[in-house]
Amino acid sequence: MADEHGRKWDRCLADSAVKLATGLGVGIVFSVLFFKRRTWPVAFGSGVGLGMGYSNCQNDFRSPYLLHGQMVKDQ
Repeated sequence: MADEHGRKWDRCLADSAVKLATGLGVGIVFSVLFFKRRTWPVAFGSGVGLGMGYSNCQNDFRSPYLLHGQMVKDQ
């Protein structure tokens, strides 16, 4: 049980970090290209990325019986 809880935390932190970095990058690109270097697109992109990561973490922790595995075809 503790190992599965640790794996969920690892997946949660990794997924949140990727989504936060992606939102930050998209926010920077939009800020530079379209919005004359204003800061709100960077904050908005980071917030959206962090919110998506948080939502995925909530979903992962609320479904304790979901198994993350691979589907095996019958022959």
